[in-house]
Amino acid sequence: MIMVYCEQRNGELLNVGLELIGKAAQLSKDLDREVVAVVCGNKITHLAEKLANYGATRVIALQHPLLEKYTVDGYTEALYQVVQSENPDILLIGATLTGRELGPRLAARLKTGLTADCTNLEIDPESKLLLMTRPAFGGNLMATIICPNKKPQMATIRPGVFPIPQADTQRTSEVYVFTPKLREEDIKVKVEQVIAKVRRHKDISAEKIIVAGGRGVGSKENFDLLEELAELLGGGIAGSRAAVDEGWLPKDLQVGQTGKVVRPKLYIAIGISGAIQHLAGMQESEYIIAINKDPEAPIMKVADLAIVGDWKPIVKRLIQQLKQNMAIQEEEIS
Repeated sequence: MIMVYCEQRNGELLNVGLELIGKAAQLSKDLDREVVAVVCGNKITHLAEKLANYGATRVIALQHPLLEKYTVDGYTEALYQVVQSENPDILLIGATLTGRELGPRLAARLKTGLTADCTNLEIDPESKLLLMTRPAFGGNLMATIICPNKKPQMATIRPGVFPIPQADTQRTSEVYVFTPKLREEDIKVKVEQVIAKVRRHKDISAEKIIVAGGRGVGSKENFDLLEELAELLGGGIAGSRAAVDEGWLPKDLQVGQTGKVVRPKLYIAIGISGAIQHLAGMQESEYIIAINKDPEAPIMKVADLAIVGDWKPIVKRLIQQLKQNMAIQEEEIS
């Protein structure tokens, strides 16, 4: 069995769970195993149908009043109980903030290994073990890890690494409600109030258009131009590790092996050389435009359209042209 923990927040499933169901369905063909989706909370059986639509052959709804709000103690114990009951061969968890907290604690309880922040998963054709690939040494190389002696084989996987499978509304699956044995005293940390963080930017892994800048942009102030371009295009802003290390952008806007994996319809790379770590995070973009002074930069070789030159006058011209086009459209409408 391949088990996928599908995280939900406020009754809404996170995309990473759907991504992992799709990947688990692929892996199951090499193992001839069922794909079991697990969702945790209270009064969440309505989410089961959606999980079935995306490829889960069976859905387990972990329900309990003490799981209404996320606590690491409650969720770890609940997942531990269901894993002990189902005995899966593989357990996949999204590498979200809560997934990165749950994964190690659950692995320790189960006395098994955990490969964190994976960017690829495959089944070894001979041993039938899960091959878990992740960046190592600061993203300078990729390590493939196996867990041959313990079950389940556990991995946390970054959001956006795998595509969301096509939903099939005709697909159904068995739904099982599992009520874990939980007591108030089992939960050491009590949640008194949840305050949602107000984000200035959307999650870049969900953006359809991304304007990304690198060290070549030159300064934090210069990113204002990139942000203006992104807003005119209806997209979001992002950056390379170099830009984040310089303090020009926050970490959650970093694209690459040590950042986030993105798959937008349009990716505009400005002043980015295209190190292999960055390319791994954006190469699945549908259309790539690169603007760089160096015609031999690696990013230029993967771009669908490579523009050689100083980025600033090019971006200013693009902004000017977009504003003119918008003004013309507004006149036509009026």
